[in-house]
Amino acid sequence: MTSSKNKKDLQLETFRAADEGKPMTTNEGLKLSEDEFSLKAGDRGPTLMEDFHFREKMTHFDHERIPERVVHARGFGAHGEFQVYESMKAYTKAKFLQDPSVKTPVFVRFSTVAGSRGSADTVRDVRGFAVKFYTEEGNYDLVGNNIPVFFIQNAIKFPDLVHSFKPEPHNEIPQAQTAHDTFWDFVVNNQETAHMIMWHMSDRAIPRSYRMMEGFGVHTFRFVNDEGKAHFVKFHWKPKLGVHSLVWDEAQKIAGKDPDFHRRDLYEAIEMGNYPEWELGVQLIKEEDEFAFDFDILDPTKIWPEEDIPVKIIGKLTLNRNVDNVFAETEQAAFHVGNVVPGIDFTNDPLLQGRLFSYTDTQLIRLGGPNFHELPINRPICPFHNNQRDGYGRQTINVGQVSYHRNGLANNTPSVSSPQEGGYEHYQEKVEGRKVRSRSKSFEDHFSQAILFWNSMSEPEKQHIIQAFSFELGKVKSKAVKQQAVDMFANVSPMMAAAVANAIGAIPPQKTEEPKAAKISPALSQLNKPMLPDTRKAGVIIGNQFNGADVSTVLRELQAAGVQTVLISEKAGKVTGTDGTILEATETFLTTDSVLYDAVYAAGGQGISPAFEKEGSAFIMEAFKHFKTIGGTHEGTVFLEKANILNQPGVVSGSDMKQFAGDFIKAVAADRHWSRQPV
Repeated sequence: MTSSKNKKDLQLETFRAADEGKPMTTNEGLKLSEDEFSLKAGDRGPTLMEDFHFREKMTHFDHERIPERVVHARGFGAHGEFQVYESMKAYTKAKFLQDPSVKTPVFVRFSTVAGSRGSADTVRDVRGFAVKFYTEEGNYDLVGNNIPVFFIQNAIKFPDLVHSFKPEPHNEIPQAQTAHDTFWDFVVNNQETAHMIMWHMSDRAIPRSYRMMEGFGVHTFRFVNDEGKAHFVKFHWKPKLGVHSLVWDEAQKIAGKDPDFHRRDLYEAIEMGNYPEWELGVQLIKEEDEFAFDFDILDPTKIWPEEDIPVKIIGKLTLNRNVDNVFAETEQAAFHVGNVVPGIDFTNDPLLQGRLFSYTDTQLIRLGGPNFHELPINRPICPFHNNQRDGYGRQTINVGQVSYHRNGLANNTPSVSSPQEGGYEHYQEKVEGRKVRSRSKSFEDHFSQAILFWNSMSEPEKQHIIQAFSFELGKVKSKAVKQQAVDMFANVSPMMAAAVANAIGAIPPQKTEEPKAAKISPALSQLNKPMLPDTRKAGVIIGNQFNGADVSTVLRELQAAGVQTVLISEKAGKVTGTDGTILEATETFLTTDSVLYDAVYAAGGQGISPAFEKEGSAFIMEAFKHFKTIGGTHEGTVFLEKANILNQPGVVSGSDMKQFAGDFIKAVAADRHWSRQPV
């Protein structure tokens, strides 16, 4: 954690309670003499109603749960700071985007969408990426996802979408999955979902970690500068570690081995000082160019291709402190797309417009009333004054007799501020038209960008999409829905649809000619993102009588490159090398699994048993199956020889330890070795 404390940290200190070493009291501060037994009439008699301590303790426990979020229930958060690289004065008057020397406190909550609070982290799903900026002008919430588009175009369909992907109501199955009939029935009958489904079936839906996924504001917003000039804007978060994913078999196994995989990864990275970083980028379009593209820039099922509208990098987000209490901070955090500051405004995106209503409505029921903004995690760092009063959970003690506007008794205060004084002013867009319930014709193209996405994928990514469709639709019971899905996605790629049809027992599409796309967008492929070894985790298989000097050299080199190592042996505890070197094995083959690591290094040891050899071989072969980097030296090379994988891509061995370490690190940075994947 950084030594300097920002305004939000100092504000939260007011509400922190350290109980260690303190006498136990009731919630009213009364010291207690007993907390093991209720007050009874005699040792074996009934409990008495006058036992106020028992009642307080039990009543609080009975009411400890609040309703979980309907969507984004499974979440994890952290504190940090944001710093702009250069003034954005030409585009927006938002104060936190002006001064590169100012660090704005932030709170970020990552989440899955479909599952309940108790579901696993690594399910195939969209990930929420919500950022609360505690600015001097008030809280600004950038509430986005790790996918830049959405399933639907109009918010009135959001309840239908959510009902479709939630567990089916007749049996409450399956949990946190879209691989079932009602979801795909919704998809094929609402073909505006086509583009989003391509992202959802891609590797983007199973990220390696929160630290290695992009974030997007999804909607088109407005920047407005001091002169009142506006630009349309889309927001991007670019992870410094690159964009990486799991493979599907691995994701499923991690869900069983460690359902907290993503939250554990984020928590441990921050605790170790490996602070996750993302750069904030913006795409900007002039107001006069609103209709200059072959898609509607307000359509939330469309991206703005980065090759046509470049992403301007403007600042950096760093997460550097874990929460003190998950419930009080992460669970009680209330985000709202309507929390904006001067210089940031909305557009007529119909999905965004609906979200502007929905979030306040949601917080009222979930957090018990209108004062959720007064909870410590939600309080702005700037003062707030208005005539709102009372309600559940009120914390502010308002003084004075006046609570209305206009007034004379308090000189008409609190008073409004002009835009020049920092008062928020909505952008004066001219709006006219008949009252209609209809879709704009410019929103009717559902397949061109789905085709763009498919054509922009590498061959391994295309195979993964086919496998994802085959798995998801393979779980669907309705033959009609399966066939409709094949027919629908033949509009994207008949080849893809035919491969899926073959896997699920459906009729392949009649047309075979692939749609022609005018272009591809390399930015859409994860294989074009940065590849770094930093913070990658390698499992080290090691036994007694390992080569002490050589293995120590390799471990030092890996550590220097930022690769974390975890020693795995037949039993936990000390492992002794041939030269007397003693290392500590913190995991065993029983307590860990290869799916929890990015790479495996087999160091071996002369004292390993046949059982050790069997377990180690299984560990390595599963990592090989998931296209990970595998290395072996000394006795560890035997594992690779017996598995017949020595000369395979991403499999490293050698007798020169520094050379081996360098080759291993380079292979780890490459992430996966897809050339091992059968075509």
